[in-house]
Amino acid sequence: MKCGCIFDFPAAQKRLAELNVIAAGEDFWSEPEKAQSIMQEITTLQNQMSKVENLAAEIDDVSVLLELAISEQDEEAEKEVLSTLHQLARKVDQLELNTLLSGEYDAANAYLTIHPGAGGTESQDWAQMLMRMYLRWAERSGYKAEIIDLLPGDEAGLKSATILIRGELVFGYLKAEKGVHRLVRISPFDSSGRRHTSFVSVDVMPEIADDIDMEIRPEDLKVDTFHSSGAGGQHVNKTESAIRITHIPTGIVVGCQTERSQIQNRATAMSLLKAKLAAKQREEQEEKLAAIRGEQKDIAWGSQIRSYVFCPYTMVKDHRTNHETGNIDAVMDGEIDLFIESYLRWRKS
Repeated sequence: MKCGCIFDFPAAQKRLAELNVIAAGEDFWSEPEKAQSIMQEITTLQNQMSKVENLAAEIDDVSVLLELAISEQDEEAEKEVLSTLHQLARKVDQLELNTLLSGEYDAANAYLTIHPGAGGTESQDWAQMLMRMYLRWAERSGYKAEIIDLLPGDEAGLKSATILIRGELVFGYLKAEKGVHRLVRISPFDSSGRRHTSFVSVDVMPEIADDIDMEIRPEDLKVDTFHSSGAGGQHVNKTESAIRITHIPTGIVVGCQTERSQIQNRATAMSLLKAKLAAKQREEQEEKLAAIRGEQKDIAWGSQIRSYVFCPYTMVKDHRTNHETGNIDAVMDGEIDLFIESYLRWRKS
């Protein structure tokens, strides 16, 4: 069975059995966040195994139908079987794609942070367009998305936004989106109707489980409280419930303003800080390895990963994989799966 070669079913069964033993322990829920992480892995494995079993059953069924259609020389039945085979091929491709997501954090939830580049209102508006695109993608994918920090633009758009997206293999998919996104369009903010180019940086980090050993000293933190701002902030403006934390040694700044409770906002901000510190450590390790290998990385603002062109023609093109489409409206409405898939396959090749 082809799907049995793509997905290591025995290994998944063994891991699931190990996790179920842990989940059956009396003190399992004494550490709620760690328990939630384990339960999420159990659900992911169960879903993947169920997909393999269902796909195997469908393949067996269609094999029988194909033999009958050929033996009876039934052309209509053959056409129907061929149509079913195309659908099964797509499911096998999707299963194969999931096997590419075996990295350390691929199964984790993800923090997605959006920052506009130079260009004022034009870039800030582009940042808001991208935020909507990712929120629509999360909705289409059946994921839960929560805006945990948002700084509105002066006239339109936003100056920064951080979204926490929860679900199966979220970070594994969204890591394809990390980089600079370039927009070319006739600016609605330019009375002369000139064409503008705008840039927005998207960063993606996995949510780090609390059981990961990472020392964050209280004396290294500067904590500021303030009134929440932006949409949905009115109900908490009476108290300074929003939190902004600066990690003094690295200069990393994180914030959260979505909860009524300052304690909840602080916990979310600390989780985001841990994710950013872990990402920084990984980047530093990668840079050291690159230096040893003599590699050079272009981190110039112009090294965009994807371009979105609204004028003089419509096109979205990924510069890493060369995958492109002219249906820019669909992309901006969250249909970015083909870009993600092509990136994952390109990265594996």
